[in-house]
Amino acid sequence: MELSVILVEPKYAGNTGSVARVMKNFGFHTIILVNPAFSIDDDECRKFAMHAQDVLDDAEVVSCFDEVVEMVDYLAGTTSIESRDDRHHLRKAMTARTFAEEAGKLEGTVGVAFGREDYGLFNEEIKKCDVLVKIPTSDAYPSMNLSHAVCAVLYEMFASLHEPDEFILASGNERQKLYEFFDELLDVTRYPSFKKEKASILFRRIIGRAMLSKWEYHTFMGVLKRAIQASRYRKEE
Repeated sequence: MELSVILVEPKYAGNTGSVARVMKNFGFHTIILVNPAFSIDDDECRKFAMHAQDVLDDAEVVSCFDEVVEMVDYLAGTTSIESRDDRHHLRKAMTARTFAEEAGKLEGTVGVAFGREDYGLFNEEIKKCDVLVKIPTSDAYPSMNLSHAVCAVLYEMFASLHEPDEFILASGNERQKLYEFFDELLDVTRYPSFKKEKASILFRRIIGRAMLSKWEYHTFMGVLKRAIQASRYRKEE
C-alpha cells in the first residue's frame, strides 16, 4: 500500500510546508496539491517544511479534484462534520484509527484528501470519495488546523503499519519463582525478620504493576541469582 496526501485548494503556504514536515516525520513522501493558492517554491512553504524539502520537490500539482480521483486506487476524504443519522450517508465517517487499520490491508495507492482551510471538502468532492474519515475531537471546537489534522491521520497510519513486536507477559509460575528468589535474597542478606513480610508484599505489588515481559523476567532473575550468589560467598568468607 502506498499513501498519497492530497491537499485540496490549500490557501496558506505555511500550512502546506508544515504538512510536508509531518509527512516526513512519519515516513510518507507523496503529496498532491489541487489548485493551490501559492507556488510550491514559496518561501514560507519552504521555511515551514524544514528538513522535508524533498517532499515538496516531488510534489504533484493538479488543477482539479477529478484528476486526483484518477490518480489513486482508493480515495478517503476527511471531514470535521459527521452525519449522526444512518439515513444520511454522505458524511457518515469512520474514525482515523479504524481507517488506518483497514487501509493497511489494501493494495495499490490510497489517497487521503484534506479540504480547504476554511470550507473543507465540498459535497460534490465527498461524493467521489470511497470513504469518509473523521478525527474524534471535542464538540465544542471540532475543526482542526490543516497540518494538525494531517498529523493525526498519519500518526494512526504509521502506528498501524509499524506495530511493535508481540509483548509476552511473564507467566504466573515465573512471577512466583521471582518472588521466591526475592525472599531468598532477603534471607541471605540478613534483612530484619520483622520487616520481611512487608518487603515481600511491596515487591509483589511493584512487580504486579510493572507487568513484566518474559525478557524482563529473565533479566531480573539473572540479577537476583547473582546477588544471592554474591551474598552467600561473602557469608562463607
